[in-house]
Amino acid sequence: MNQQPVLGFIFALITAMAWGSLPIALQHVLTVMGAESIVWYRFFVASLALFLLLAWKKKLPALSQFTSRYWKLSLIGVLGLAGNFFLFNSSLNYIEPAITQIFIHLSSFMMLICGVFVFKEKLGAHQKAGLLILILGLGLFFNDKFDMLFGLNMYSTGILLSVSAAVVWVAYGMAQKLMSRQFTAQQILLIMYTGCVIVLCPFAQFSQIQGLSGFALGCFIYCCLNTLIGYGAYAEALNRWDVSKVSVVVTLVPLFTILFSRILHGLDPAHFAMPHLNTVSYIGAFVVVLGAIISAVGYKLFKYKR
Repeated sequence: MNQQPVLGFIFALITAMAWGSLPIALQHVLTVMGAESIVWYRFFVASLALFLLLAWKKKLPALSQFTSRYWKLSLIGVLGLAGNFFLFNSSLNYIEPAITQIFIHLSSFMMLICGVFVFKEKLGAHQKAGLLILILGLGLFFNDKFDMLFGLNMYSTGILLSVSAAVVWVAYGMAQKLMSRQFTAQQILLIMYTGCVIVLCPFAQFSQIQGLSGFALGCFIYCCLNTLIGYGAYAEALNRWDVSKVSVVVTLVPLFTILFSRILHGLDPAHFAMPHLNTVSYIGAFVVVLGAIISAVGYKLFKYKR
């Protein structure tokens, strides 16, 4: 692969910033539209754009590529991705964006665990250390919220939805990995996005879009474009830079959510709330990210036998 580290870093940074800003915009759209309707429109825009791109490149997936195995994997992946988007969007009805994003790295660690059982991979010392550091970071992040975290309330409901979103994403991640033997990354995304449009169609309330105007409409348009921007930049980053280095930049997503929340609150406090985090919580957020970074590139620090 022809390395272009500067462009790779820029695209990875765009990805982290896009994904970091997404829940902030989503929270405003949720005041007008239901989570299932927002998710449907996001998938529809993304699938349409990807279809046109692959049609132009003459790289659309062919029906002959679908064996019984790949139909089943497609269904598993679609349900996992649709569930992830819906649960993540729904969690924003109960908790603030900075908190929903802190669980984003649970998906990566659960993928590692699935890799051990499904692909017989081995967990390295750096991955074990990264997991322990992430758990420590989560404890610090929620240092002043344990009573709400383990109680029956709106806060714990939001946390449960966020964690569930991370869990069901693993179904999509595993399906994507197995389907990569037969399809390209863009073809898999088109299959998944189109499948999500079909699955969510009966639940979407299309008339809700008529209630959008002004600020909420702007946020909605941004949410739809964000899927293309984030995943498009991510693909370009992987084409130009090492996967491990791209992963390190992407781990910064929760920190960007916190940063953007603070900046936007300073610019427009009427529309954007300040994250309700104390000093220890901020330290915890950095520790969570540190755990993810060590898991991604810690093999350069830990020497162990395979």
